[in-house]
Amino acid sequence: MNGPRILLIVGGGIAAYKAAELVRLIRKEGGSVTCVLTEGGSHFVTPLTLAALSENPVHTTLWDLKNEVEMGHIQLSRQADLVVVCPTTADLLARMAAGVADDLATTLLLATDKPVLAVPAMNVRMWGHPATRRNVATLRADGVTVLEPDEGPMACGEYGPGRLPEPPAIWQAIAGMCGPDARPLAGKHIVVTAGPTHEPIDPVRYIANRSSGKQGFAIAAAAARAGARVTLVAGPVQLTTPPGVDRVDVETARAMAAAVEAALPADAAVMVAAVADWRAADEAPQKLKKDGSGEIPPLRLAENPDILATLCRSPARPPLVVGFAAETETVIAHAQAKLARKGADWIVANDVSGDVMGGALNAVHIVTAAGVESLPEMPKDQVASALVERIADALA
Repeated sequence: MNGPRILLIVGGGIAAYKAAELVRLIRKEGGSVTCVLTEGGSHFVTPLTLAALSENPVHTTLWDLKNEVEMGHIQLSRQADLVVVCPTTADLLARMAAGVADDLATTLLLATDKPVLAVPAMNVRMWGHPATRRNVATLRADGVTVLEPDEGPMACGEYGPGRLPEPPAIWQAIAGMCGPDARPLAGKHIVVTAGPTHEPIDPVRYIANRSSGKQGFAIAAAAARAGARVTLVAGPVQLTTPPGVDRVDVETARAMAAAVEAALPADAAVMVAAVADWRAADEAPQKLKKDGSGEIPPLRLAENPDILATLCRSPARPPLVVGFAAETETVIAHAQAKLARKGADWIVANDVSGDVMGGALNAVHIVTAAGVESLPEMPKDQVASALVERIADALA
């Protein structure tokens, strides 16, 4: 077998019988399959059936003494190329979205650093319920690929969207996520910075900006899905680390500069972070207080290191360096000037005069020596995918 290694989690729904056909099809196409059968799934298909078709042991419990002495749930979660949850019931979708880890299936899903494909199957009203829609949105935001179910008659007698797609369609999705075109950054190391920096004035006050880190985290997630080894240098933000990403937390611009340097060498650096230009030259060791005199203590500023310009001049400069420019006026002109001044290969510019910082949408302009490509406004994860696609083309 030289095809994809699939870890298949079989959920507890009537559509579980199609999992056996999916195992057979994956094997026919040259892949290998290891099955995890949930308690619910075992009511519809037996471990013996899946073991015979996959020619691998079937795992059913977190409390297997032999396997768990060797941390079996961690090994299972890391050894595959792709984790497929099929069928994904409404209950399993909810538990995945909530990060529950109370059985083997949900524990390895929380522990995996590999791409996850969820294939839902449920009653039409369950699929359309607001709670299910929220769970699907959460999982997609977390980087899980959730297929849309088929529409048609169901075992319950109702008709509508909620049917499990047929195994050939599921295999096409698997092949698309595991083939060479799906991981164009395999073997590449990408460094991404994200979020603001906080520059202390005293122990309780700091200089900062409104950056949420969402765009940088989305780019890190997209690069990891494309197969890259990703180092994410994150300022102080409350965001979940994307699957498969190595995260380094920093607070100040100087700490971020040091972390970027330590992460080299890299094939590309995407400097998304909104780094503070200045810091307090004299950080007070104790909280500054009013003394009743009406005098305001002076705040003397010092310039922070220019991380992007320093990286572009570094002997360890990555082959591709992408900077970001958050502007409030003459966006493209400022980005073109920044491109020349910093020595980057690309500048990705956007207008942040609205609610872009912290918002869900972004509209960017990719400025290079060859010209300007303007992308329409779209969700930040789609912006990330578009940028990563272009990065992969540039590094090919």
